[in-house]
Formats: sequence, C-alpha cells, structure tokens
Amino acid sequence: MDLGPFLPWLVFIHVAAAFALVLAHGVSAFVAFAIRSTRDRARIVTLLELSGVSLGLLYISLLVLLIAGILAGIAAGWYTSGRLWIWAALILLVLIVVAMYLMGSRYYAQVRNAVGLPSSMDPKGAPQPAPATDAELDALLATSRPEQIALVGGVGFLLILYLMVFKPF
Repeated sequence: MDLGPFLPWLVFIHVAAAFALVLAHGVSAFVAFAIRSTRDRARIVTLLELSGVSLGLLYISLLVLLIAGILAGIAAGWYTSGRLWIWAALILLVLIVVAMYLMGSRYYAQVRNAVGLPSSMDPKGAPQPAPATDAELDALLATSRPEQIALVGGVGFLLILYLMVFKPF
C-alpha cells in the first residue's frame, strides 16, 4: 500500500501527538517540582493524583506519536533512504522513554508510599503502606531526581527535534 498521499496527515498526527505528549507530561513535570516545595501531605497526595490522571493521555499520545511517526517515515521512504537520522530519532525515543520510566517510576512509587498511598510497584494485595516520618519524607523529596528526569527528557526532546528538523545524516 502506498502511504505517500497520506504523508501530510501522518506528519500532522505525529506533531499533534507530540504536543499532547508534552502537555500531558508537563503536568507530571510541574508536579515533580511542586511536591518538593511543600510538606503538606494532603497537598502532595492531590498533586500525585493530578499527575496520575495525566498518565493516560501521556501513554496514548506516545503510542499515536510512535505509530504516526513510523508510518510517516515509511510513506516518505526515510527508513530505506540510507539516511540514519530517522533511526537515530527512533532509538533515542526508546532510550529516553526507558530511562525516564526507570528513573521516575521507582522514585514516585517511593514518594507515594511515603505519604501513605499505594503505588503500581507494590506487590498485588499488599496492605496500604504506612506513611513515612517527616524526616524520611524530607530526605526523599530533597533528592535531585526531578532535575535528573527533567534533564533526560528535555535534552532528549531537543535532540529528537533537532534530528527531525535538520535531518543531519
């Protein structure tokens, strides 16, 4: 099937999904930094729940972005053109997603547990976690993990954008 005629629509969908991904993930990014400036456990719980709500849009937009991007690459013949920028962008996206998941999921599971919330990393059927002490919560929230995650995501996003716009190799 010739996807060439659909290339503008595939690129449009790909870019729209990228905007949705940034919008959804922006919620979690702002929550990550807002949590650190409060010790009010009720506010932390509310912020964590807000972040959790945005994850649905994040994963759907990531899937649409990936599918539309792959189809656009096929329609334009970029995968078989001998140019490697599209492969580099795809591999970079996978690496960023894996790195951010590994860096963020364990940390935010610990934060959720520290305020007495269950997390997706808890064993099935585990009892409600006991809240951490104020000192333990302070130590957990004082880490540089949000900055590390933001650095990986931000630099990664800019590298992918560079590859897609300039197609350097």
